Amino acid sequence: MSVFSGSLSRRVLITALIALTGLYLLWFGATPSPWAALLVFALPPAMLALAALRGWRKAGFWASVLALGWFSHGIMAAWTRAPERMFATAEIVLALVVIAAANVPGIRARFSKQKT
Repeated sequence: MSVFSGSLSRRVLITALIALTGLYLLWFGATPSPWAALLVFALPPAMLALAALRGWRKAGFWASVLALGWFSHGIMAAWTRAPERMFATAEIVLALVVIAAANVPGIRARFSKQKT
């Protein structure tokens, strides 16, 4: 089972990954050829949400790594494509939530140790 099994951060991580998958389905689903975009954008957070649900210990780490790319993509899209700014802003927020939720357990463990 996951290191942070059943914890609030795990539930937030899974929820954010599912929301990110839904965002990408809405954002890229109506494009003329959506399959490539859906495979590149929607499939990774969906697979990581499933992995986190199944208790894979490294799901949070890989979600954080990919969230850096999602964050960068959101910044670029918000800055350059005004019609997509709402989607891009949601992507930025969800990427930050993924990073925070995936790293809270480690931060808590690191700073909760008593100094001897």
